[in-house]
Amino acid sequence: MAKSQLKSDAIMEQMKQHLSTDAGKDLAKKIGLVYQINVAPKKIGFDEVVYVVDLKKGEVTKGPYEGGKPDATFSFTDEDFVKVALGKMNPQIAFMRGAMKIKGSLSAAQKFTPDIFPKPSKM
Repeated sequence: MAKSQLKSDAIMEQMKQHLSTDAGKDLAKKIGLVYQINVAPKKIGFDEVVYVVDLKKGEVTKGPYEGGKPDATFSFTDEDFVKVALGKMNPQIAFMRGAMKIKGSLSAAQKFTPDIFPKPSKM
């Protein structure tokens, strides 16, 4: 299986750098939750790349969460994840349209907003 380069990789890379800044550390303190994000190239559930955005430790890792259960798990296609992360699609609308699937705590999921992502520099 060829590893396709997901656009989400670039966002996660920015997120990783963002969390090492003071603003990122404040964000982690404020939210204190662990999100697992499954991103599929084309169709949710197939060939997913898994990321963990750990806002307890303030880090982003690739691969399933190993510290128990994440507070919330999201599944997206690459395209829809990028839209939500960049604030081009409202997470509630994404969920209602089926563009985003959620498992776990809904109250934790509601804190997962485009605001947690760094504002993109030109990509």
